[in-house]
Amino acid sequence: MGWGALRGVLMALALGACSSPKPVPPDAGHVEPTPEPSSVGLPGCAAYGEPQKVGVVPRQLPELSGLAASRRHPGVFWAHNDSGNDFELFAIDETGKVRARLSLTGADPKDIEDVAVGPCAPGDARGCVFLADIGDNFALRDSVRLYRLPEPEVLGDAEVAVEVLSFTYPDGAHDAEALVADLRSGRLAVITKTRHSLGDVYALDGLTPGTVTQATRLGKLTAPEGQDRVTTAASLHPTGQRLLLRTYSRVWEVRRAGAANLEELLGGAVVQVPHGSQAQAEAIAFLADGHGYLQGTEFSGQPLWRVGCR
Repeated sequence: MGWGALRGVLMALALGACSSPKPVPPDAGHVEPTPEPSSVGLPGCAAYGEPQKVGVVPRQLPELSGLAASRRHPGVFWAHNDSGNDFELFAIDETGKVRARLSLTGADPKDIEDVAVGPCAPGDARGCVFLADIGDNFALRDSVRLYRLPEPEVLGDAEVAVEVLSFTYPDGAHDAEALVADLRSGRLAVITKTRHSLGDVYALDGLTPGTVTQATRLGKLTAPEGQDRVTTAASLHPTGQRLLLRTYSRVWEVRRAGAANLEELLGGAVVQVPHGSQAQAEAIAFLADGHGYLQGTEFSGQPLWRVGCR
């Protein structure tokens, strides 16, 4: 969430009121699944089961802020720290075991908040990892950036250069902590972090190194009866027909059977789904096959929760 947990506390005091529910203690256990509306016609789980603790956040990720399932390495997730840490990307499994550590060069990040895996560009068969340097707590940045690197063919510690993809919003600066990639089209999108809804969705079309692209607003996401807000992470299902949204207190899924693109998906139902309780919850990722998801959080030693099919 920017400069880490300490900065979040200072911001809350400065604003006079917290914009999100207080974090749950690390050992609070899991939240029981709630009844879910029908998933008929949707790929993936017909219903989700109870969260299972499968591991813990490793010590190398004391401010884990993003997770994304590898498309090349089964069972591997790409993960990164929040701002104030080294410019690195980690490959971990669901137990939290670190499989590789990539030292990144070619940029000077300000506030990396999420990670996604998808085609390097629309129509490109190669797969890339995208890191989202989009955190902007006070909405002051003139432009924000993604960092692109090819997904390594072999897992191992290495130094890797990134490409910088800069963009602006059409309506002024926004704070954001969520990035998604559509595996079908190669399209990327960010979801803003706001106290008024689950966020506004902006498509990032035409990103090119050396230029500043203007994002396109696609719409707003709202929880039923406005009961939640402040999206801290997101993940798009491999089929593009489900979208997970992580907040500090819940996990939501946007569902629309047959959705051909993000615009159609945004018109779907927003449903609360099972989740394990976590303090400072800032990471979520669908499993590579789309049959469940993995939850992560800031603070080493906290549980990693996997939610699979019932």
